Amino acid sequence: MIEWLLVPAAYLIGSVQWGLYVVRWTKRVDIRTVGSGKTGTTNVLRTSGKGAAVTVLLADAAKGFIAVALARVLSDDPVIHATVGTAVITGHIWPVLAGFKGGRGIATGLGTISAFAMVAPVVGLGVFIPVVAVTRYVSLGSVLGVSAVILLFGIRAVFFDLHLAYFLFTLGAGGLIIVMHRDNIKRLVAGTERRIGKPFA
Repeated sequence: MIEWLLVPAAYLIGSVQWGLYVVRWTKRVDIRTVGSGKTGTTNVLRTSGKGAAVTVLLADAAKGFIAVALARVLSDDPVIHATVGTAVITGHIWPVLAGFKGGRGIATGLGTISAFAMVAPVVGLGVFIPVVAVTRYVSLGSVLGVSAVILLFGIRAVFFDLHLAYFLFTLGAGGLIIVMHRDNIKRLVAGTERRIGKPFA
């Protein structure tokens, strides 16, 4: 039962908002009050530049990877691994350490799936990068990249030896990340979504 303590620990790891801290340290600004109000990489890019955005991307991905990798080292239970992955993403989206105002979970999710299967980020980024390159919509690339990873885990669970808990993780956590993009999806449909490189009005 002590292994389940990894779940609240993962939530707290996820609650560490690197976007909030990096922008505060470099710009003396609370990123939750500018742009989209999110602490993730895209808002950091728009408000603080490429260097800060890359730092936040790597740090947010690292916390997702570390949480799941640690769970896999300390426990043999795939259900715990999956729950820890969900907890670290939930902590990033609704961080107790930052007034429950976080990001949408893409970078942290990227880290978690890397700890489950190294092919997963290859598939996700393999969809994300060309979509963003062609359309300049980060949100569209994110949603399609997450969907591709969910499909990958589903195929591996049905036809190969992937544990069902890992597929349910991607289905639940991936679905949550997509839901967090609901406003972006509405703007994409309406044709009013901001393209990458375009500042907030």
